[in-house]
Amino acid sequence: MKIPKKIDRLPLLDALRGFAMVWMTIFHFSFDLNHFGWIQQDFYSNPVWTWQRSCIVSLFLFCVGWSQALTEHFAWKRWLQITLCAALVTASSYAMYPHSFIYFGVLHGIASMLLVLWVLKPLGQWLWLVGAACLLLFFYPPFIANGMPWNVLGLISQKPITEDYVPILPWLAIVCFGYAFGIQVKMMKKKGLSMTLNPLFKPFTVLGRYSLRYYMLHQPILIGTLWLITPLIRP
Repeated sequence: MKIPKKIDRLPLLDALRGFAMVWMTIFHFSFDLNHFGWIQQDFYSNPVWTWQRSCIVSLFLFCVGWSQALTEHFAWKRWLQITLCAALVTASSYAMYPHSFIYFGVLHGIASMLLVLWVLKPLGQWLWLVGAACLLLFFYPPFIANGMPWNVLGLISQKPITEDYVPILPWLAIVCFGYAFGIQVKMMKKKGLSMTLNPLFKPFTVLGRYSLRYYMLHQPILIGTLWLITPLIRP
């Protein structure tokens, strides 16, 4: 059995992932403030919030694809960690939102799309075209399939009621783009491309290296803090 090659660290990739984490935290903190009645915002249809969510998810998935271009073997241990965390998200969201719990959110999507990506990896930079094909299928679907379990495909006419939804289409396109971009970066690095970043970006780089742990901890801390202080400040 081959031991997976250790993934190289690219400061730029870690910093981009770290930036996405900070943006996500601000978004989720705003969502939590809304949930506890501190602000009044429509996070489900207001473009100010829906477009932010799309951009944050896109950054995450682009980084997922890019990072897979840095390793030669599938990291099963990491995949199992992501899958377990996805199950925990489902359980905890069911406790808090039983009628709109998360059954296929960003971690569920990442776990599924990682498997698909590793089947497609031999295509290399042809994944630019695969990504484009995914977008084409999403905007011009050959069929529509609403309801479970078809919702995971994303070929729907009505968005399901859930707090987080990251189906295979169109998001697999972003993962494919990230991988194809990562292949190009590797080629450029061999030609002397410097990946050194300004020290000001170091906090983002450090945060990006521990993205899964941070992702799993940040919402319990934010929600728990607001749950404790809201009755004291807003009786």
